[in-house]
Amino acid sequence: MTHRNTNRITIYGCGPDEAVLFRELAPGLGVQPAITDAPVSEANTELAAGSRCVSVGHKTPITHATLRALGRAGVGYISTRSIGYNHIDVQYAESIGIFVENVSYSPDSVADYTLMLMLMAVRDAKAIVRRTDMHDYRLSDARGKELRDLTVGVIGTGRIGAAVMDRLRGFGCRILAHDIRPVDRPGPAVELIPLDELLRRSDLVTLHAPLTAQTHHLLNRERLGQLKNGALIVNTARGALIDTDALVKALESGRLSGAALDVVEGEEGIFYADCRDKSIESKGLLRLQELPNVLVSPHTAYYTDHALRDTVENSITNCLEFERRNQHV
Repeated sequence: MTHRNTNRITIYGCGPDEAVLFRELAPGLGVQPAITDAPVSEANTELAAGSRCVSVGHKTPITHATLRALGRAGVGYISTRSIGYNHIDVQYAESIGIFVENVSYSPDSVADYTLMLMLMAVRDAKAIVRRTDMHDYRLSDARGKELRDLTVGVIGTGRIGAAVMDRLRGFGCRILAHDIRPVDRPGPAVELIPLDELLRRSDLVTLHAPLTAQTHHLLNRERLGQLKNGALIVNTARGALIDTDALVKALESGRLSGAALDVVEGEEGIFYADCRDKSIESKGLLRLQELPNVLVSPHTAYYTDHALRDTVENSITNCLEFERRNQHV
């Protein structure tokens, strides 16, 4: 039987900046980090031998076969360095004795980025920057809008959604909110309403809901059709919250005036890779990027130094807390 070192944590898919922080923080917390830049897979689970806890990144889906191999290596806990779980079948993991937990980090990274995308969308920043790069310094035919004149619908009122609403209050816009979970106090100057009503009344909709079986294609063809003519969509949560084909059609028809997307359905294997000399198979992504009124960025809203430090520290802390809860197991 593999000896389990309760002070050893295997860290998979670890980038260079993450590795620096793991090596800096782990000794002070009494942890021996075993670090690899390779994402966890069935082929490299032997690296976890001796570790009851592993820390994994969110960029690569973890298969059932990999989970079973981790279990055979003695792993009982996975800390994913992300807020979302959609790259792991949590129920299956727990059915084979592996507990999975996410990390929390400052919501400000994503909230700041969300506001940036909103402002870029309402001022048509993509077209302005592209024209300026080509030395075309004429003003746009259409004038931009000001957030204070808009009604903004926030779908998802967790830590990130709440941080977005905090920022929106400073702009003086009307704020509508919806969450599938009961919310007692969405905060001052926020009207909590059903989703259908939010879609009908909002000039701009921003998504901050987790991706689950219930929220997959939350904005489908029918719900996109409920939006105001000329509405804008911002998504910094998960790409599959929106039906991409339906979104493209709504944008092409002119019903929606634009979208700013930090996440896109089918981004896996594309985002975070250098694809300049590769063929991209996602027709939806390619079409979105072709549209002049759509801004796409590669799932980077979370990518700040503050959020990274929170993520690394909380991943270690979560592993230690699991060990404390199970020290006699």
